[in-house]
Amino acid sequence: KELVRCTVATAGNDHRLGAQEAPPAIISLYPGQGFEAYVDSVIAGADLLGYKAEKKKQPTGCSQAMFIEANVEDRNRTAPFPFCGNRFEFRAVGSSQNCCLPVMVCNAIMAAGMGKLAEMIEGGMSHRDAVANMYKENKHVIFTGNGYSAEWKEEAAKRGLPNLNTTPKAVATWNSEKNSKLFETLKIYTPEETAARQEVMYENYIGCLSTEAETMVNMTETGILPACAKDLQKCSTASNKFATPRKVAYEEVVDRLEKLKSCLVSKPHGDLEKEAAYFCDTVKPLMVSLRESVDNAESLMETGLYPYSTYEQMIYSHHF
Repeated sequence: KELVRCTVATAGNDHRLGAQEAPPAIISLYPGQGFEAYVDSVIAGADLLGYKAEKKKQPTGCSQAMFIEANVEDRNRTAPFPFCGNRFEFRAVGSSQNCCLPVMVCNAIMAAGMGKLAEMIEGGMSHRDAVANMYKENKHVIFTGNGYSAEWKEEAAKRGLPNLNTTPKAVATWNSEKNSKLFETLKIYTPEETAARQEVMYENYIGCLSTEAETMVNMTETGILPACAKDLQKCSTASNKFATPRKVAYEEVVDRLEKLKSCLVSKPHGDLEKEAAYFCDTVKPLMVSLRESVDNAESLMETGLYPYSTYEQMIYSHHF
């Protein structure tokens, strides 16, 4: 579970997983309610054969239209791993990511699982009992409910499923003893290579957030603040009731900018894990804070003075 989460751990993807969109950061499997019932029956002693992903008639809501043929299992959009009738999808991969690492880890987990199943069978257990035993051991990863709900976080904790909702939390688990042993046993990575991969993950995260923060500082200093000064100058002869809210808002931008700059200067060095956690827990909140102040300043500033394209201009560019 931790390995799978690590494969999609990036600074950009943190905005999706468990946040604005897509599946939660808790890795679970959604085979569908029908398949879950089948797993339960095998655990209880039923035969392995019998499950069939049949089609169903999906009503359209229109009395004059024919039904649409659909898979019997729902494609749950809140699941990291939904079953889509003839395949599983891994929906947590970031749009800018190369899929090679997630595919490699998924294959490694599959190989390790088949290896354990083979050991049980070679040890004298029947095929049916070996599969049932594996289902029972891993049943806690199957979840067919709403992954966005607050209740799922509580339920996941009870099941022992980690909620690694930030990249530093996820990457910290990559080089654990069990993960390093898995890669070594399957001859994928040596322990040194596993540790090196973790360093690369940390460096990518730190580099991305460092670039974003420094760009934010530069844009604010060279674009936002000069525009604020010009707008305030235009208000110099206006009444206090008109000028004071702008002065307060623009000074707040300066204050929060200085806090962010000071924070970047004080970042730790020499320990990638601590530095990544610092960017996540200290720098990012200050960036959010500065963003809020700039948004407020934008709402008060004369339109022609704002130095960058607004969301309105970008989304409705055909109106401008």
